[in-house]
Amino acid sequence: FWAVTLVISLKYVWIVLRHDNEGEGGVLALTALAHRAAQGSPRLARVVIVLGVFAAALFYGDAIITPAISVLSAVEGVALAAPTLSHWVIPVTLGILFGLFLVQRHGTGRVGGSFGPVTLLWFLTLAVLGVASIAQTPEVLWALDPRHALRFAAEQPQAAFVLMAAVFLALTGGEALYADMGHFGPWPVRVAWYGLVCPALLLNYFGQGALVMRDPSAAANPFYALAPDGLLWPLVALATAATVIASQATISGAYSITLQASRLGFLPRIRRMHTSDTERGQIYVPAINWAMLVAVLLLVLAFGSSGALAAAYGIAVSGTMIVTTLLTLVIATRRPARGRNWLLAFLLPVLLLECVFFASNATKFLHGGWFPLALGAAIFVLLTTWRRGSSLIARER
Repeated sequence: FWAVTLVISLKYVWIVLRHDNEGEGGVLALTALAHRAAQGSPRLARVVIVLGVFAAALFYGDAIITPAISVLSAVEGVALAAPTLSHWVIPVTLGILFGLFLVQRHGTGRVGGSFGPVTLLWFLTLAVLGVASIAQTPEVLWALDPRHALRFAAEQPQAAFVLMAAVFLALTGGEALYADMGHFGPWPVRVAWYGLVCPALLLNYFGQGALVMRDPSAAANPFYALAPDGLLWPLVALATAATVIASQATISGAYSITLQASRLGFLPRIRRMHTSDTERGQIYVPAINWAMLVAVLLLVLAFGSSGALAAAYGIAVSGTMIVTTLLTLVIATRRPARGRNWLLAFLLPVLLLECVFFASNATKFLHGGWFPLALGAAIFVLLTTWRRGSSLIARER
């Protein structure tokens, strides 16, 4: 509850969404704003560029891992409903992912319009399942008191540190939410988050906690264990559809980041298609789409399970979130004193929390966490090399 509230509800949805670069969001848009704010300090301006480009490189890793882990985790519910079908999990996942990238050429608006009713049904289902479970064990709501978590951290600091990597999985998608701002604008995102998504998620999380309090064995898969008898198959189908939609957010975000990287000189001019007459941020980038498809399919085949991918997931997202906070702090230092002090008082503790999340995720480096860092480093070299090469050519002319 407190992680989602501080990092997503307040930092991203309320504060970071206020910072757009000509309507575009994402870490590169924030980098451009922070670079302008740091013009009086050349050294700081260079640091801002390096941080922003590396965070963008990490976001590409996030955009590749998210579809793989999201769809794979949902389809794995098939093994719970019918263990004899477990060998179909990987082929079905690959088929769904191929279909998802195939429809991207129709544009965010049309794809999102098709997904909208399913998304609404998904979040309402999450809320109903959560409320039904909470009603049976209402004492789970005592977890809202942060003293329980603080006491646990004080008594078992090592266990609490390891647990932070699991808690962090509830925050993934926050950076994609900001990167997608150019596709929809900030207010639709805020209305959807505060009005539906956040309440539904938190109710479901507390419902899962209530279920585990009643039946500790349910901890093996508390989400699907919430489903009443006879409704497991419909929930697996709905979860699969919903995770496909969740993957859409990072795919669209990757298009936006690519467009911004090209505008800022970190990539060559890449063919893109505008897919909306009203939202200029809704674009489709064929080269990125097919490159991501190949990478996602290879990732599923290489890791084979959502549990294995989870180790790789947190480092990319937490690293990007830290850079986003740092860039926002740079912008905040150029604000009037009154607004600046309030912003600093909030962002500094959040930065500390995100650093703890990153450190906890870093313990999984040898278990897959190396992948997003290696991929991010490769993309960082690509982006900076193109920028440097372009500058040298322009100088020779």
